Amino acid sequence: MYDILEYLAGGMTEAEILEDFSELTSEDIKACLAFAADREKKLFITSL
Repeated sequence: MYDILEYLAGGMTEAEILEDFSELTSEDIKACLAFAADREKKLFITSL
């Protein structure tokens, strides 16, 4: 999951990631983003 986030942060498009990693789906990438967003939200809330 962290690799996918790093690829996106590094400028790779979803299409490029899917081309390089044929075992992944668009839903997998969206799930990584959703997980990261949820984790960030939880970290923010607990730091208040």
